[in-house]
Amino acid sequence: MTAAASALAMAAVRSRARPDGWLLAALAIAAIALLPLLALAWTAAEGSDAWPHIVANVLPQAARNTLWLLLGVGVLAVAIGTGAAWLVTAYDFPGRAVMAWALLLPLAVPTYIVAYAYLDLLHPLGPVQGAIRGVLGYEGPREFRLPDIRGLPGCIVLLGLVLYPYVYITTRAMFMTQAAGLLEAARTLGAGRAALLWRVALPLARPAIAVGAALALLETLGDIGASEFLGVQTLTVSVYTTWVTRSDLPGAAQIALSMLVVVIAVIALERFGRRRAGYASAMRPRPMQPQPLRGVAGWVALALVALPVALGFVAPATHLAIESWLRIADGAGVSPMLWRSTWNTLRVALLATAATLGAGLVLAWALRLAQARRRTRLASAALRVGGLGYAVPGTVLAIGLLAPLAWFDDGANVLMRAAGLEPRMLLMGSLGALVLAYVLRFLVIAAGGIEAGFSRIAPSLDQAARGLGAAPGTVLGRVHLPLLRPAIAAAALLVFVDAMKELPATLLLRPLNFETLATWLYADAARGAYEEGAVAALLIVLAGLLPVILLARTGLEYGHEVAPA
Repeated sequence: MTAAASALAMAAVRSRARPDGWLLAALAIAAIALLPLLALAWTAAEGSDAWPHIVANVLPQAARNTLWLLLGVGVLAVAIGTGAAWLVTAYDFPGRAVMAWALLLPLAVPTYIVAYAYLDLLHPLGPVQGAIRGVLGYEGPREFRLPDIRGLPGCIVLLGLVLYPYVYITTRAMFMTQAAGLLEAARTLGAGRAALLWRVALPLARPAIAVGAALALLETLGDIGASEFLGVQTLTVSVYTTWVTRSDLPGAAQIALSMLVVVIAVIALERFGRRRAGYASAMRPRPMQPQPLRGVAGWVALALVALPVALGFVAPATHLAIESWLRIADGAGVSPMLWRSTWNTLRVALLATAATLGAGLVLAWALRLAQARRRTRLASAALRVGGLGYAVPGTVLAIGLLAPLAWFDDGANVLMRAAGLEPRMLLMGSLGALVLAYVLRFLVIAAGGIEAGFSRIAPSLDQAARGLGAAPGTVLGRVHLPLLRPAIAAAALLVFVDAMKELPATLLLRPLNFETLATWLYADAARGAYEEGAVAALLIVLAGLLPVILLARTGLEYGHEVAPA
């Protein structure tokens, strides 16, 4: 063996023995992400004096409402999302190109905002019932009024109209990539339109439907604003009221653990929906050609896909825009407190986005390095654990963070007293705690987006850079980051907008007298006020349009790429 070969062998041994700093950082991030769940179990184990009362009077009703809400929203979201995806993919009708991306627009309206808007729209003294009474010749609500939207049925309908795009996105992507030959073969065997959908397309799209439905159900489970506005006592609302109203943290933690059981059940249901769902075809993956619908059939198809867009986006967004304009035009203006809330929202969203991107980059880069060494077990586990926060409702995550934040402050106070400094709370009730909650909540978005960006970069670039003696950090900074700009920008946009809309974690962890647009709207709705709340809601909706436009552009580009020449 030559001296050079011996040196290379010794260097390889030392590199294997030396701990990987990137992997250690990824494991540390995963440990922080896991800490709230462990602390939640610890807090719940302390017991609560009110637990017998909660079990007897709170938990049964909340669990029953939650399960009915999940069932109703799941059925409605799957029906609307799958039906709309099939219509815009399999048929050509007037307005199809516009509706293909317009069906994504309800994603821009958070669930609590659509509930806020419809409570005002459908109020007995609101514009809709006033117009109906004017047409029918009635003078007031005592003579004619629509049924109250508050209640479980109204909550199911409103959440279904907002969350169906999760099913639409995944299912339409599956329909677009199905081999056209399968459908053509079914047509030659005499299958009609209904048989093509039920016997060919839907069985092939089952995995995509299951994924989209699971996302919609997790969003439903994490909702607090819409459920509370509409008077539905869910598990999420019970966690919040038990902690805030009763000041019973162990009791809230025990209800939160009950919610985790539901989360696990939803994820298991999604896996069950995709069981043995590995479909492959020897045919060329040529997308289906949309069949023309002319005359009445075409206009009926347009009306069917336009209805959820109109109810899920156009009606609430238009109402918020009109109410905001009327307030400004009347000279009432916007209070300085609302502008301060806007600045608070932008500030915390920017900080959370930067921190989330940094943590996501560490997780994705550690996995990339592990793949090069063919030792991916720890790095993959760190990435999966780091993504747990997105599957956990924001209220549960916030309750789980309370104990670790208190432990940190207690330890810091001991050191401060030893140093002769005045003890104070450093994280509890601070902006840092709120940013940490956002990071843990949305880490999977950043890590997943950046990992997808890494997957499009050839491993040969890493090998060439390492062959020139570049360290991993140098390879990341000088080779990968310039190539990752589109993926990082897309992930940053999604994290930023989600942070702007986040309500449950913000309600529980925000600093004293710190309002965001979401909490401002929540406070206005809780007071029954609909003045400046409309302005705050409109600002959130406008911000939510950004990722929807990004998704629409991606879908249009994808559809253009797969279209036959």
